[in-house]
Amino acid sequence: MSHRTILLATLALSGFVTSFGAHVVATNLPTYAETVGAGAFTIGLLIAVYDFAELFAKPAAGIVADRRGMKPVLLIGLAVFIVGSLLFLIINPRLLLLVRFVQGLGAAALSTVSISLVARYFETDRGRALGVYNATKGSGYVIAPAAGGFLANRYGFAAIFTVSASMALAALLASVFLPNDSVGQLEDDEEPSLRASLLIFRDPRLMPTYAVIVINMFLVGILFGFLPVYMHGIGYSAMQSGTVVSAATAAYLLIQPVAGVLADRYAMRATVLLGLLVAALSIMAITFTSGWLLFVIVIVAGIGIGTVWTNSDALVSASASPSQLGASIGAAQSFKEFGDMVGPLLVGAMTQFYGVRAGFVSCGAVALVLLGILVRKGS
Repeated sequence: MSHRTILLATLALSGFVTSFGAHVVATNLPTYAETVGAGAFTIGLLIAVYDFAELFAKPAAGIVADRRGMKPVLLIGLAVFIVGSLLFLIINPRLLLLVRFVQGLGAAALSTVSISLVARYFETDRGRALGVYNATKGSGYVIAPAAGGFLANRYGFAAIFTVSASMALAALLASVFLPNDSVGQLEDDEEPSLRASLLIFRDPRLMPTYAVIVINMFLVGILFGFLPVYMHGIGYSAMQSGTVVSAATAAYLLIQPVAGVLADRYAMRATVLLGLLVAALSIMAITFTSGWLLFVIVIVAGIGIGTVWTNSDALVSASASPSQLGASIGAAQSFKEFGDMVGPLLVGAMTQFYGVRAGFVSCGAVALVLLGILVRKGS
């Protein structure tokens, strides 16, 4: 393999560790809850605490990486994730909340810095590289539920943490050989101040992309969270529903490298806006269809969402100042976590009071309104 391929594979493995670590536990929490006598609220807390840690730690990791070097922060993040995973093997199982929080802190650092290093190392063909990275990371969400179920049933719930730590250890050993980046080796007067790093959240160059990221996460939440609700309501079986969702997931993952290549060849902003348009219209159309047409539209929605997902990362990295690359990507990742948490709540409330169709249509309409604003500002 070429040097560039090895670099990308190493960083993609780090991304996979974060997604696999998040979902391999989350999808098997009912088994854990039965063992320790926990209720549904505890399960919710255990899912949320991982995202909560990432929400605040990702920007911090990006800021530290800009000032002190990205590679050291990546290695520290992997080490913290390993410690957090192995912690479950030696403490009371009822303290899983602590384990998940420590895992989340490590995941925040290694996730933010690994994608920042992809942008740093691949200044040419950046879109393609980010597409491969995001597709690999996204595969962790697909593999984790089945792998976690097998491990928990065959070897016990603790085996999940042993495997997670082992994957992170492999990524750590591979990352030791990554080249040292120049970020963090600036003179003191060249380093961005803490205040300047925090202002990245309000950077006018990046705010439009942040907004797209949040809305796209709303679309992710409704497609993968509430599509099964709609299909159940129109008489789909669990197997039929699972097949349709799997098709959407496959489309979402497989389009990302292709979308990255398109971003390299054409204007990144144009591919992001086109992806948002496709995703919004598809989401709005879903609850008016069934059968083969529903299947096709769901795949198209996955293609639109996947295009926005990977190319918004490319757009942030291309727009950011080189000295604030980590902080910019950390902020973007934080906005993703925010959208991931808030989106399902808003869509769920809309669905609860007005029905599932209102949830889908309103979510798509919000995306179209944002799209109109961005097109008008860019013209």
